[in-house]
Amino acid sequence: MAGLMQGKRGLVMGVANDRSIAWGIASALSAEGAELAFSYQGEAFGKRVEPLAASVGSDFLVDVDVTDEDSLGRCFDALKSRWGRLDFVIHAVAYSDKTELTGRFTNTTRANFLNSLNISCFSFIDVARRAAELMPEGGSLITLTFQGSNRIAPNYNVMGVAKSALESATRYLANDLGPQGVRVNAISPGPMKTLAGSAIGGARATFRHTEENAPLRKNATLETIGGTAVWLCSDYGAATTGEIVHVDGGYHILGFPQAENI
Repeated sequence: MAGLMQGKRGLVMGVANDRSIAWGIASALSAEGAELAFSYQGEAFGKRVEPLAASVGSDFLVDVDVTDEDSLGRCFDALKSRWGRLDFVIHAVAYSDKTELTGRFTNTTRANFLNSLNISCFSFIDVARRAAELMPEGGSLITLTFQGSNRIAPNYNVMGVAKSALESATRYLANDLGPQGVRVNAISPGPMKTLAGSAIGGARATFRHTEENAPLRKNATLETIGGTAVWLCSDYGAATTGEIVHVDGGYHILGFPQAENI
């Protein structure tokens, strides 16, 4: 099955370091032959992403602020100018004020609520609209979510609401873009030891709990998430759209902890 992504080009958004889910996906896509561009926000993240991009043969990096229309416009203008088309986009972008990812959801501020929904949900809608214009022969859009979208995850708070909106947006986008052959899906990993995941209160305890109770008794890895993204972006995913694909060792099917942990 080597070379599943040969001849395909895509944008990966949201790589922070080599433990990022976005990097796990980028590595898997590159290993299957994909040509990659990377977006980052700000000089500090750019310095982290540049050597990673170089390791997969990419020199195509664009500084993007997803809350800035002009910034996003420049990004997709650059993609159009250099490649002319896109085959896939990986959207691994989310944000909330760290101080509100602990304690009670009722303490969410208006400002952080609006900013979290803007960055974590609306940015995918905006990116999808722009990317679809570069996908005249179809393509694949993937975002990242978490089961805190429909079940209560301690301290996840406003991000749970943002991910719920993101999952709904995924379905609406899938319907809108389906006639032109653009598939839109979300991958829902379990807890991960990432920079973003560490911002949530009680992250270590949550990671241990899911590992001990998931049917497979393990959490997702960058490799398993990357493999799922390859499937969704490759021609093998040609009939899959509007899905929330769980890559969490089966934890999402549980109603209670395993008997030995009660």
